Amino acid sequence: MPTPYNILIVEDEESLASTLALNLKLENYLVIVARSGNEALKLFTKNRSTLNLVLLDVMLPDINGFDLCKEFKVLEPELPVIFLTAKNQTADKIGGLKLGADDYITKPFDLEELLLRISNLLKRTQKETETVFSFGNCSINFLTYEIVDVRGNNQNLSKREIGLLELLTSQPNKVISRDEIIEKLWDVNENASSRTIDNYILNFRKYFEINPKEPLHFHSIRGVGYKFIANS
Repeated sequence: MPTPYNILIVEDEESLASTLALNLKLENYLVIVARSGNEALKLFTKNRSTLNLVLLDVMLPDINGFDLCKEFKVLEPELPVIFLTAKNQTADKIGGLKLGADDYITKPFDLEELLLRISNLLKRTQKETETVFSFGNCSINFLTYEIVDVRGNNQNLSKREIGLLELLTSQPNKVISRDEIIEKLWDVNENASSRTIDNYILNFRKYFEINPKEPLHFHSIRGVGYKFIANS
């Protein structure tokens, strides 16, 4: 079973945002909703590594959709964007597509057509996410939150543990800073600290290292962050 696609809806009209979110969830998509430009930028930045598509209104509070699209494409150039807007002039459509948007749909629109366009765009642009990541004798199932540890035992981890494992293993040999980890995995009001992350890393070493005191895979870089090495 593939990991569900994650869609960010940027729409300030509450009823439309709710309708879109409900129907996308019924199609088994994961959904995040932003009601303003500033909120959209914050949510995009926090979730950019897991997003698969953005549905983007143009006329928004704070930052308009065209400017948001520019920001999104700087951060994630390959991430698909569909404009969903009442601005139906040809010049607006051409402008939106020139910014790198993959589609431009004007309101009012047919919901079934929108769902079909979303499905087709995702099929064209997304590689199937690997559900299971293996290294050495260990494996991590990002969908079920199950691992096989270094001793061959099956264990269930928390959502945040799996989130941190996915972040580290998706960029092997790269140091991920503490600030980036906290920004992506914790809400601003949760008061996460370096000590919190250190404890997770210590647990990972117990799960995955033959000798936790001499780790081969999960390394702490003093004063900077952490990195994962698959083959050591």
